[in-house]
Amino acid sequence: MSRSAPEAGSAPYHHGRLREALVEAGVELAREGGADAVVLREATRRVGVTARAAYRHFSSREALVDAVSLACLAKLAERIEAEWPGGAARGAGVHDAADADPLRYLIAVGDGYIAFALEEPGWFDAAMFVVDSMAPATDPAAAGRSGRTAFELLQSAIGALVEAGRIPPDSAQSAAIACWSSVHGFALLASRGPLRQLPPAERDAAGRGLVRDVAAAVAGGPAPAPAARADGGAPASGAEAPASS
Repeated sequence: MSRSAPEAGSAPYHHGRLREALVEAGVELAREGGADAVVLREATRRVGVTARAAYRHFSSREALVDAVSLACLAKLAERIEAEWPGGAARGAGVHDAADADPLRYLIAVGDGYIAFALEEPGWFDAAMFVVDSMAPATDPAAAGRSGRTAFELLQSAIGALVEAGRIPPDSAQSAAIACWSSVHGFALLASRGPLRQLPPAERDAAGRGLVRDVAAAVAGGPAPAPAARADGGAPASGAEAPASS
């Protein structure tokens, strides 16, 4: 039986990497409609293989959804890395113990998390509403380019504050959960709840304000405010205000 050709824009299939191609197709489906849109039959159609071939790698739809969820969690980590102070030049996920303002790392995690939820709601859905344990929080398949998952980036940010003496070591885990819970709540309200009705500029400003308020509360000190953009618009995500003279 001849294999149907993949449709335009779908993940190309190369012999020996069928599993990866099916996950890529599943990620495309998740982007379009969240976890519910990830269907094994449609993934195989996009890749251009039979269901029998796909079942050699994924015995059920749930198995494919789990793999897609990890891939979307990796994209979340990459979005956080994009906000990380110093970016790739510094080495995303690694904090500088000599940094004069270690709170910037925690703010980067919050800004990146909310931005991902708003920019890619389908991926956010697949990343956060499929998992039922903390196992993906340290799964290498959920890591970004730095080799760290979103949760590990959060732990690194909290670690910078512990090293700076702003969070007691025995409070690090509870601080991480408090930050995650607060930011996730806003991300959910803004992407799927009533806050999605706010004008984008107002919604984004509220998100940045929340991130800095939570960071300041956890670290026991004021957080830097977002800097105004040169074009007069809302402050850029992850940007900080210059110190006043």
